[in-house]
Amino acid sequence: MDGIGHGEQAAAAASTHMPMPVPESLSHSFWREPMSTRLILADDHLLVREGCRSLLERGGMDVVGEASDGYEAVRLAQRLQPDVAVLDVSMPLLNGLDTARQVRQVSPRTKIILLTIHDEPQYVLEALHVGIRGYVLKRQSAADLTAAIREVLGGALYLSPGVSRAVVEAYLHKSSDPTDPLTARERQVLQLVAEGKGTKEVAALLGISVKTAESHRTRIMQKLEIHQTAGLVRYAIRRGLVQA
Repeated sequence: MDGIGHGEQAAAAASTHMPMPVPESLSHSFWREPMSTRLILADDHLLVREGCRSLLERGGMDVVGEASDGYEAVRLAQRLQPDVAVLDVSMPLLNGLDTARQVRQVSPRTKIILLTIHDEPQYVLEALHVGIRGYVLKRQSAADLTAAIREVLGGALYLSPGVSRAVVEAYLHKSSDPTDPLTARERQVLQLVAEGKGTKEVAALLGISVKTAESHRTRIMQKLEIHQTAGLVRYAIRRGLVQA
């Protein structure tokens, strides 16, 4: 056939099916590895953080930072801008709810999931009022946390089994606003006082004067009608600001 043998014809046909090399510049433009979910973990127990990290990394997620208190978690969120922040409710220096408030300010796109032992409606409703997207009970299985992360990343709200009914019943009974009468700063002062910090320590930790710290403490006692430190500690425990 015009001087071309059968072997040459086969080679020519095969050559038409060989893949065309893609220039390196174009390959970088069109071929990208899928982005993994970036998370930060905040819990004052190292064992809990290590367990969560192991679980999440096995699920293909990237734990980019860990914190042992609320203030450290806020700094991490501001610096790393993660997709998700998993926060323990009861952390030293700054509790999980107030940490969530500050994380939302410094990293608005970060979805926040709370880890907690509390399933009472007032805790759940207050968390929703703050703007969290996931509420996970520590007594649930490890799969509950990964399910929560997937749900909130998809734009949904996630509540652990066992709290959904409590929230619905609270709404049906038209429960009052669950938030306490204290400002965010007053809650911070109350938590530190309940943790045993003196006025000078409170002032130093919050970057305020001793006089201002004393004024906050006075207003807290007036608002709550509690005039002894022991009473403030009991109130802080009931609100989940500190652990018993």
